[in-house]
Amino acid sequence: MTLVNDAAPAQRSAGRKFRAFTAKHLDELTARAGLTADQRLATRAVATVLPFRTNAYVLDELIDWTAAPDDPIFRLVFPQPDMLPEDDVAHLSGLLRREAPKAEVEAAAHAVRMKLNPHPAGQLELNVPSFGDGRVPGMQHKYHETVLYFPKQGQTCHAYCTYCFRWAQFVGEPDLKMAGDDVAQLRDYLLAHPEVTSVLFTGGDAMIMGEPVLRRYIEPLLDLDQLESIRIGTKSLAYWPQKFVTDPDADDMLRLFEQVVASGKNLAFMAHFSHPRELEPLVVAEACRRIRDTGAVIRTQAPLIRTINDDPRTWEDMWRTQTRMGLIPYYMFVERDTGPQDYFAVPLADAYTIFRDAYAGVSGLSRTVRGPSMSATPGKVCVDGVLDIAGEKVFALHFIQARDPDLVGRPFFAKYDPHAVWLDDLRPALTDRFPYA
Repeated sequence: MTLVNDAAPAQRSAGRKFRAFTAKHLDELTARAGLTADQRLATRAVATVLPFRTNAYVLDELIDWTAAPDDPIFRLVFPQPDMLPEDDVAHLSGLLRREAPKAEVEAAAHAVRMKLNPHPAGQLELNVPSFGDGRVPGMQHKYHETVLYFPKQGQTCHAYCTYCFRWAQFVGEPDLKMAGDDVAQLRDYLLAHPEVTSVLFTGGDAMIMGEPVLRRYIEPLLDLDQLESIRIGTKSLAYWPQKFVTDPDADDMLRLFEQVVASGKNLAFMAHFSHPRELEPLVVAEACRRIRDTGAVIRTQAPLIRTINDDPRTWEDMWRTQTRMGLIPYYMFVERDTGPQDYFAVPLADAYTIFRDAYAGVSGLSRTVRGPSMSATPGKVCVDGVLDIAGEKVFALHFIQARDPDLVGRPFFAKYDPHAVWLDDLRPALTDRFPYA
């Protein structure tokens, strides 16, 4: 494989400064990928609806420009014209071509966004009875023992994935955002709910924050005996590993991680790696080593995405490499029912086959991974297989996690449907209702 500037990638990346590229750079970048003028215009049209942001590290070290636009990392970060209905792309392209007023373009983009289910699976549903009005801004308490918190300063990323189910956080519409900055309120809620044993900081990407800001959120929680773990959801190891190696606050960040571990809590990095190439640069291995040396655990997860990683060998390679690096394969997710799901979704039957074939090719140490799993409204539903029961072909499923704890681990069945891509597409089998209905 030939990458742009392919000499000494680890040394080149180690000391570079972060540089972001946004929609205003799209025409230049897509020309570099060999797109025609009409294709570049269509890409810009999609970017008025779905967010685009990347950085120099992704462009120089992860994308194979000789294979673009079909390169999987290019497709991972650049909008594609067929992510949206053809008529919508044509309308938006027309507005851009005639240089329509910004307000007109934004209104048209907003109308398209509202058709893309920007709030999948109760994404912005707080579901928490507390503090008078029943809500803690920026917090989600969906599962009995786990609270998610969305720090206000962590609601962006080093680069955006085109498949991101939280794309609505990034498009500048206040009604689509979820964020909080009152850690005292979070702490009070935890004290009032001793059943909560784990806090997950998510976004966006919590690691977009500098050490002083992240410390303000984490440090007040360290003396809470009820907490067993603090989790950080992040794509930074794939998109900006310098965060933990050469950034100005890298050493301070690692000392914060050591402090979390010294407090007696498990610090779990929930690292998103979508393709084996994201693991190749030497700076990634160094970043992982430095994080693990603090006592933190790195668990890996990603969705199964058509045109990017919908091949069992890709997942097998990822899980094997992660295991060699001391990382723990954790989840293969199913693409959520939001945004350009029709573009990225893999049918559940195919997802199960891909998972099974990859799972069969790795050792027991990598079989910590679970999937394919749907993070749906009632909980995380895993597809366990396809069976014939009493002459009926069915999906076997179970809840890995659930809003109703009594459902966790209990098997149930759905009628086999080769075209189903999400829980809502399924119908109960061997009974007249699902256990969560």
